[in-house]
Amino acid sequence: MKPRIRFAHLPTPIEEMPRLTKMLTGPKLFIKRDDLTGLAFGGNKTRKLEFLLGDAVSKGVKTLVTAGAVQSNHCRQTAAAAAKFGLMCDLILTGEKPSYPSANILLDELFGARIHWVADKKDRDRILQVTYEGLMSEHQAPYLVPYGGSNPTGALGYHYAMQEFLLQETPMDWIVVASSSGGTQAGLTSGAQAYQYSGKILGISIDESEEILKEVVANLASDTFALENEKVIFRSEDILVNSEYCKPGYGILTDLERNAIKLFAESEGLLLDPVYTGRAAGGMIDLIRKGFFKKSDRVLFWHTGGQPALFAAGYAGTR
Repeated sequence: MKPRIRFAHLPTPIEEMPRLTKMLTGPKLFIKRDDLTGLAFGGNKTRKLEFLLGDAVSKGVKTLVTAGAVQSNHCRQTAAAAAKFGLMCDLILTGEKPSYPSANILLDELFGARIHWVADKKDRDRILQVTYEGLMSEHQAPYLVPYGGSNPTGALGYHYAMQEFLLQETPMDWIVVASSSGGTQAGLTSGAQAYQYSGKILGISIDESEEILKEVVANLASDTFALENEKVIFRSEDILVNSEYCKPGYGILTDLERNAIKLFAESEGLLLDPVYTGRAAGGMIDLIRKGFFKKSDRVLFWHTGGQPALFAAGYAGTR
């Protein structure tokens, strides 16, 4: 079994959303609160980091290195995990350095992360590699945390999250989750096979085409499953992805996200983020209104966190 350091607040609760269900006159809606995993305002990356940190610490590393967008939730939680376990952290963030740090950037700085700014996303991987090699030459024992924590080791966090969910004995016909780098959906897919979940997992794509994301999730689920079990090959046609809502582009706030954020807040007192859960919830709401789900279905929205981005400049658009 892969090494794991347990620091997430688990199990996260499952809550019914009766007012939202009534407002949408659709299937019965529930939410899995992975925004409550505890580390630095929580989020889905905390589950992945339990395994990634377990691997890193077992190898005696001194520095975590990773990359993401300007308001990356993954980078914020990685920086917090590094601080918690006495490690250094280098973050490669794509975008322009703001004149005043806010939201996740402010938190990155509070956790002591060293931030390297990259203006063009095309240069991100190169700068990431240069930073890693520089730390190696300085004997800082770096550990490369993959983008979004999405490799087989990180995805194990959601393989075991599926076991946790099933032990909560709240049967669901559907799980709806934001899907971008693919690790969360791949882990759930792997866990569904291992623990015999009979429902369906629908990933709402945040930034990738359906074809690409299906292939990424299938390959990653296969590799994740093989870490703890006999090998099983997942096929892209086995993966459910809807990419209709990512056409505006990554991090582009539209009425879809604004309305979903407002509806969740006003109906259930729940906060979503503008990039991931706002888009995924907006997609789910649209599908409900189009009759995609049966009214008799029980649908679980898996909340992956990210609320600090609500306080970033440019995202205060829910009015």
